[in-house]
Amino acid sequence: MKYTLSVLVENHPGVLSRVAGLFSRRGFNIDSLAVGVTEDPAISRMTIVVNGDDYIVEQVTKQLNKLIDVIKVKKLDPKEAVERELALIKVNASSQTRSDIIQITEIFRANIVDVSKETLTIEISGDEDKIDALIELLKQYGIREVVRTGLIAIERGNKVISKNKSEEDE
Repeated sequence: MKYTLSVLVENHPGVLSRVAGLFSRRGFNIDSLAVGVTEDPAISRMTIVVNGDDYIVEQVTKQLNKLIDVIKVKKLDPKEAVERELALIKVNASSQTRSDIIQITEIFRANIVDVSKETLTIEISGDEDKIDALIELLKQYGIREVVRTGLIAIERGNKVISKNKSEEDE
């Protein structure tokens, strides 16, 4: 089973390395990891997707909380969170196939972000299944490259994950 952890960390050099090192030392596998600065430039948010059971997630959470640069760790409930992934897909596009690829792209509400004589680059955001479905349809044209961000997530409604307990609405 996949679990999504939202981790607030100090925005310092080496924090990502320490978090990744913790996972490798403990033998835990990271399915995806996305990191970015938050509304506070001194804090970054990591969205970590871990495949395992409740015990593994509990151990990962305990170990993360021991790291000095970690401010807060929260396991997100998929029903209570908005989750998205971004992908860029470069696909072969001849003059004969270009209109078909454009039509498929429109059906998926994706965007063409780069055009060349021989390729189209498509940008899509959504859940993992949506992106996988588009990739599957585009395979027949010849995919040159795929780049995926990994999952990012935020809680729905008024709930926030903050370093200040008083700002949280749980």
